Amino acid sequence: MELRSIGAGALTVGAVGLGCMPMSWAYAPSRRRGPESLAAVHAALDLGSNLLDTADVYGPFTNELLLGRVLRERRPDAFVSAKVGLRAGDQHVVADGRPGYVRRACDASLRRLRTDVIDLYQLHRVDPDVPLEETWGAMAELVGAGKVRALGFCALGAGAGPGAGRGGDRAYGTTLRHLERAQQVFPVSAVQAELSVWSPQAAWQLLPWCADRGVGFLAAMPLGSGFLTGTLTPGEGFESQDVRARHPRFTADAMASNQVLVAALRRVARRHGPGVTPAQVALAWVLAQGPQVVPVPGADRAPWAAENAGAAEVLLSAADLAEMAALPVAVGAWD
Repeated sequence: MELRSIGAGALTVGAVGLGCMPMSWAYAPSRRRGPESLAAVHAALDLGSNLLDTADVYGPFTNELLLGRVLRERRPDAFVSAKVGLRAGDQHVVADGRPGYVRRACDASLRRLRTDVIDLYQLHRVDPDVPLEETWGAMAELVGAGKVRALGFCALGAGAGPGAGRGGDRAYGTTLRHLERAQQVFPVSAVQAELSVWSPQAAWQLLPWCADRGVGFLAAMPLGSGFLTGTLTPGEGFESQDVRARHPRFTADAMASNQVLVAALRRVARRHGPGVTPAQVALAWVLAQGPQVVPVPGADRAPWAAENAGAAEVLLSAADLAEMAALPVAVGAWD
């Protein structure tokens, strides 16, 4: 698989990563199968999708434990991307950026992941009660201690409200201010934010910032939480604990209205051959946004991980990209 650089060329990863959250958190609890998730991780590594994106809050903790079973055997094959800064309570998630918590959380993640170093340690959310400089400084100390190789920053979603239209002029203003503050303390090697055909806002503000500074970009939810695969049926419904059950883009009406996006992905896929899928076209669009962009699609089954990895071979033409650029804005706010 093609390799891409994160952080001014200091780190290299496969062009398509693997989002591990669906294996343990947020989506369809009844579908979670440990052995099948392990097979998905092995399949991704076999095909060069070596960036494994996890977080301590996924589960909580169970996702890191699951990956630890793979890393015990295949640590040299993997690039481990973990996160800190969110704690799961009984019915809610809260930000925690206290330096002492950051240090304890890193040590705990290292134990669960069965590794002595995390390749990319990302700040999941900024704690409004702790100066960002203190949190980021504690994370930088982990690099100095050899527990972490590089630092990343997760951006809040831009949504589809005022300022998040085609211009996107105000979509990520807070994130950009946070990034500038963090850069004064220790270099940001990667930024992670949602980027997909139906949520392109990050391409208008965050990607230029990253490109100007040699910072990598991890595209979260590049398949629109499954919608852009074309496999979801409007009105079919979701399990009560599935985040999509409460999401305005996944109401029956919104899904029906947004089928125009899937139809376009299918048209482009047909032009590229019988084996190309809408999901691969959606990922190829993300890859085409810049050489520093690495999509991190979630997958908890080996065939899906293999399908996603295959997107690295799909090269979209200028006509393909123009057709997708002309698509209407997706119906339903994300945030």
